[in-house]
Amino acid sequence: QVHLVESGGGSVQAGGSLRLSCVIFGYTYSDLCMGWFRQAPGKEREGVATIDSDGSTTYADSVKGRFTIAKDNAKNTMYLQMDNLKPEDTNMYYCAADHGHCTYCSGGSCLGWKYRGQGTQVTVSS
Repeated sequence: QVHLVESGGGSVQAGGSLRLSCVIFGYTYSDLCMGWFRQAPGKEREGVATIDSDGSTTYADSVKGRFTIAKDNAKNTMYLQMDNLKPEDTNMYYCAADHGHCTYCSGGSCLGWKYRGQGTQVTVSS
């Protein structure tokens, strides 16, 4: 059973930075398609970024140039470096994973995820 645990959320002022981490338990990290999405209660999910097993990445237009997704296979950990944060980035952020390649992903979004973490809150004040 794959288990994902996020950390690194918090409160920052606009223009600041945060780095989210996602540790994967129970599966070989390198064989997964992984990503981050954000979602507020009662609102639609918004894909943020994806990273394939070969390291290729995609980003939502709204975060391109400001956010960077990366992974460390040795640590079974994925990261989301968020720079130049804006108030509209305020949201609950989730890491997610699925088996195989990111075949059905583009622009930071995937059609579906098999696994997700519990979420970490990011709040950006103006």
